[in-house]
Amino acid sequence: MIRVLAPVLLLLALFLPHAQAQVLSGDLVQGGMVIGRTLPGTKVFLGDRAVSVAASGVFVLGFGRDHPPTAKLRLLGEDGTASESVLDIRQRTYRTQRIDGLPPKMVTPPAEVLQRIRRENGEIARIRAVDTPVTYFEDKWIWPTIGPVTGVFGSQRILNGKPRRPHFGIDIAAPRGTAVVAPRDGIVRLAEEDLYYTGGTIMLDHGHGIVSVYSHLSRIDVAVGDKVAVASIIGAVGSTGRSTGAHLDWRINWFDQRLDPALLLTGMPAAGG
Repeated sequence: MIRVLAPVLLLLALFLPHAQAQVLSGDLVQGGMVIGRTLPGTKVFLGDRAVSVAASGVFVLGFGRDHPPTAKLRLLGEDGTASESVLDIRQRTYRTQRIDGLPPKMVTPPAEVLQRIRRENGEIARIRAVDTPVTYFEDKWIWPTIGPVTGVFGSQRILNGKPRRPHFGIDIAAPRGTAVVAPRDGIVRLAEEDLYYTGGTIMLDHGHGIVSVYSHLSRIDVAVGDKVAVASIIGAVGSTGRSTGAHLDWRINWFDQRLDPALLLTGMPAAGG
């Protein structure tokens, strides 16, 4: 059995059977996305989960906020040969973030909106389960808007003094109306002006379970089914839904695994740069 250490580029082709030759690139860390390349026709499993492999041999893995320290990666070649490796997933320490001044109904929703919340959450979960056979996630990602990062991935949120779920994205502060662009090519799967928690919301499908989310928008410039290119405008920064000021809440998922967008990028560029 092979134990693979983080962080960035892992070449296993030297000591795996030819049918399982692979390269993994990315961050083996909680919140990290890793892109794999293997021979076409190889079957890939992460633990008990079957992982989709493109015709080119490309696949993607994601490790959520609280992923345990190891993960098993298994490959099965077309000739029946199999190999297994253990990936060491670096553990993180998360900040505590306090947000005060929210309307009480946005911290603890009134009973009359619970059905609406369940319906909206159900649609979001349905989209996150989509496994589209495209690999838009492969290329370089860019920032969807420019501004100070005011909320980080994984932080434990305390709303009006009450502990709540962790923050699963990053918050970028910018004036209302600032353009939001697609950080990678994608297909619009959701474009809603008024979700209860996130207000104006767009979800982009980048293939193989990688879905990005843009929340609290003041304007939506795309429609469900649109194919958008990297750097094209999809909407504008706002403060809709549960929000105390103009900002973009940007999230990325690999199916049910919450990923850290900041790990896909270098430092925030200067405004106007």
